[in-house]
Amino acid sequence: MKRVPYEIRVGPLLNQKKMRLVLAESCTGGLVGNLITNIAASSDYYLGSVTAYAYEAKEALLGVRHETLMQYGAVSRPTVLEMAAGARRSLAGDIPLDTIIGVSISGIAGPGGGLPEKPVGTVWFGMSTVDGDWAWRCLFHGDRVQNKRYAARTALKLVIAYLTGKLPPETPFT
Repeated sequence: MKRVPYEIRVGPLLNQKKMRLVLAESCTGGLVGNLITNIAASSDYYLGSVTAYAYEAKEALLGVRHETLMQYGAVSRPTVLEMAAGARRSLAGDIPLDTIIGVSISGIAGPGGGLPEKPVGTVWFGMSTVDGDWAWRCLFHGDRVQNKRYAARTALKLVIAYLTGKLPPETPFT
């Protein structure tokens, strides 16, 4: 039996819960937004995204504090938490914040850029909702394009997990 892609599954769940989704994408470069907008009527539940690749964009568009980026780097728990909350604030418009889920992604897609403590394939995900804020770290083992695809799917999978009450435990702060 063929599995229904996450980008198809997420819309009905968001509509059912009367929730909207916003994204703050870095290493995925807008791929999650692309997957979502491939689905007809996604404007019913998807408000938009900010693709903030550089530090300056994370600060200016999402309100990530300069001190956070300098102390922890872009690929970190504190940064993705600020990105997710910033996406909710910046893209809400007149929509109540308590109906918006903010998801952020920041990682090292490769092939370069890795460090011993943050190897290539390290991706942090953040989520900000009315119920709280969470962050998870994953390590993917593909090439650059594969790592971006894995990260995009994981972001959608986390939204589905939140909407179905099955969020995984957070990654401890490291």
